Amino acid sequence: MRIQRYSIVIGITGLWLTLTPAWGASKEMIQLQTQVQALQDQMTQMRQSFDERMGIMKNLMDQNTDSMNKAVTAITNLQTTLQKQQSDSGAHVDQLSGQIQALNDTMDELKARLAKVSKQLEDMQSAQQNLAAQQSQQQQQAQAPPPDVLYNNGLRDYNAGKNDLATQEFSDYIKYYPNTDLTGNSYFYLAEIQYRQGNYQQAAKNYDQVMQDFPSGNKAAAAQLKKGFALIELGQKEDGISELRHVVQRYPRSNEATQARDRLRKLGVPVAGTTSHRAAQ
Repeated sequence: MRIQRYSIVIGITGLWLTLTPAWGASKEMIQLQTQVQALQDQMTQMRQSFDERMGIMKNLMDQNTDSMNKAVTAITNLQTTLQKQQSDSGAHVDQLSGQIQALNDTMDELKARLAKVSKQLEDMQSAQQNLAAQQSQQQQQAQAPPPDVLYNNGLRDYNAGKNDLATQEFSDYIKYYPNTDLTGNSYFYLAEIQYRQGNYQQAAKNYDQVMQDFPSGNKAAAAQLKKGFALIELGQKEDGISELRHVVQRYPRSNEATQARDRLRKLGVPVAGTTSHRAAQ
């Protein structure tokens, strides 16, 4: 804007000088020329200053542009590096995941094999234990007296009041011959010996053993009758009464039923009652 103004002033001045006659030069003309010259000098200085400042600004712009380009290049390189690292890291993670999965599959397979082997070992141990038990039982039976001899010896000593010897013989019979018709009788006589000795708790268990394992044996009725007596002796009166009533219901014409009725009358309770149903269950 200043340069344009100065140019206009110079133009006007020059025009005025051409219109002035050469012979009219005066002091004012000299002063005007001096001012014009001063303006021209100022314009020259201003143009030089402007050019210098423009050069400086251009240099700064170039430097800034160069710095910006370098920064953009650095950012681009960094992004490329990060993307590559992420890609490499993802591939590494995928590789590790695959290896871990393979290890897990191997572990599962090993667990299945171990479980199978453990089951086979358990089966072998069970079979070995069963075989050993059978062999031991066979050896014991081979060493034991014949079943009739052993049972008769126990019955003879029981009737003779030799309780300790009879207990051992009946116990041996149960151990060596656990599944014969006389096994239930052996349990019964063991209970009878214990009842004599006042061991009502163990007697009741052995009477119950006869009832549970040998319900059709010839000692079933007597076992239930004596179990009722043992429970009454233990103070379990209601349970004992239930057993006696069940004897009457199940074996109504037996000697055991007669004894059960007598005991119930002595206890002052009716022969039939709700407790009989509970015992039957």
